[in-house]
Amino acid sequence: MSGNQTDTSKKLTKSIILAVILAVCLCITTFALVYATIMVENSIFRTGKVEINLNDGKPIISKSDFLFEPGMTLVEDFFIKNNSTGSVYYRLYFDNISGGLADVLEITIKDGDTILYSGTAATLNRNNVKAAEEMLQVGEKKILSAYFHFPEDKGNYTQNMTLTFNMCADAVQTKNNPDKLFD
Repeated sequence: MSGNQTDTSKKLTKSIILAVILAVCLCITTFALVYATIMVENSIFRTGKVEINLNDGKPIISKSDFLFEPGMTLVEDFFIKNNSTGSVYYRLYFDNISGGLADVLEITIKDGDTILYSGTAATLNRNNVKAAEEMLQVGEKKILSAYFHFPEDKGNYTQNMTLTFNMCADAVQTKNNPDKLFD
């Protein structure tokens, strides 16, 4: 045998041994996968839905209610209901905010005597509010109150200013979400 044939023979032998080792590894991996699949066959996975009803989609304040004077407070009740298949954490916030009163009117959202949110419309946006402390159980309906206060110290510069906004709610499941994460 010449030197080239010996080198070729050695390379061929090494390739065959490597192929056998890889085949054995593939068999072991396949067995482990089949065994793992058999071991989890009794697991049950369920999906659900997260659905919130915020005041039947109706505004919480109408244009006729929105004629403010310094020192005036307007209180409007509204509701949030959990139509989900599980308990949820929720947050309320203002979106599509416009008008000069966005930084003037002091807004407080209460659940009974508990203050959920307090600030101006401009500050009570999706990025600034957190989940309410209490979760909303399946089918639970909470009557909440929104207080719109026009501070006494705001002068004539606020005359003819307006405020428009959408009141919004986000909800997330409570299960496997102890940090109340929405995203």
